[in-house]
Amino acid sequence: MTQTPASPAAPTPFQVGIYSFGERTADAATGLTVSPQQRVRDLLEEIELADQVGLDVYGVGEHHRPDFVISNPAMILAAAAPRTRNIRLTSAVTVLGTEDPVRVYQAFSTLDLISGGRAEIMAGRGSFIESFPLFIGGHPQDYDELFSEKLDLLLRLQQSDHISWKGRYRAPLSEVGVYPRPVQPSIPVWLGVGGTPASAQRAGEMGLPMALAIIGGMPERFQPFVHLYREAARAAGHDPALLPLGINSHGYLARTSQQAADEAYPAHAAVMNKLGRERGWPPLTRAHFEGDRSLRGASFVGDPQQVSEKILFQHELFGHQRFLLQTSVGTLPHAQIMKSIELLGTEVAPVVRAEIARRSAPAAAPLTSPVGVG
Repeated sequence: MTQTPASPAAPTPFQVGIYSFGERTADAATGLTVSPQQRVRDLLEEIELADQVGLDVYGVGEHHRPDFVISNPAMILAAAAPRTRNIRLTSAVTVLGTEDPVRVYQAFSTLDLISGGRAEIMAGRGSFIESFPLFIGGHPQDYDELFSEKLDLLLRLQQSDHISWKGRYRAPLSEVGVYPRPVQPSIPVWLGVGGTPASAQRAGEMGLPMALAIIGGMPERFQPFVHLYREAARAAGHDPALLPLGINSHGYLARTSQQAADEAYPAHAAVMNKLGRERGWPPLTRAHFEGDRSLRGASFVGDPQQVSEKILFQHELFGHQRFLLQTSVGTLPHAQIMKSIELLGTEVAPVVRAEIARRSAPAAAPLTSPVGVG
């Protein structure tokens, strides 16, 4: 099952946005942890500000662990919808393998109604396994087949309000109605892709927009993923030019580059080193952190000029249409996150949009003298 390539249409102009997991860990500077209620309040203020400063997209990720407050992205986004006017509201990601696609579709259709047609779904496999024992009793050995089947059902639900469908892992549907229907003709479904080439190939074959996470290493290493995505799309009969590509990365902005690094590093290191102990990564050092925020590193920690230059550098590599920044990785004071969002919206996004529009504009035809003159 494929999604119609024209939904969503290739974004014009270039889209800049934010995504968050609603992190709730101890502040690295004070050792204090805010209440879940306060963290949700702060998150809604952050989404509202992102809309006010002209950012295009806000995404929230699904997790089921104490480090984060978002287990239900659609509910958080629905709470944000009446406080915003223009910004697209998406999951980042919905862990589709442990969800019921019918309920996902209904939740995001409801969000679409509340927001006036601004809902999107970013479906992914997820980077944690906490949802598996909660919803399906463990991690299945045939998870790839399970994920593909659920993605197929989610896309089929877009085509008609009555559906007949049969799969291996879910009860069949026989000409049943699925409601409510969204404002949009179909809710845009992006496929979130990390480090698995098969996922990039699946996105291309199915004609889905791809959101590629680059959170470590040199960005050039990910060019083969983009090439695989576009070639798979072409081979399946889709026009790659009509399939939006997004890049999702970690980052944080402050007025100066040094301020951004000094404020972000303790929180970033605390989170990455905790994950590293779980997954066998080496500890993150300050030297590694500084290298990662250089032009050819993965992290977008810096001042507005530095972040703008890095987005434009990666645009030369990938030709993508959307960039989403996870700010922050680890807990930072709410006021600092608000300032980072403000800088991204008011100083980075306009510069990046204008430069990419300039690069994309067709060359002007050379001036010629009218016939018989000169």
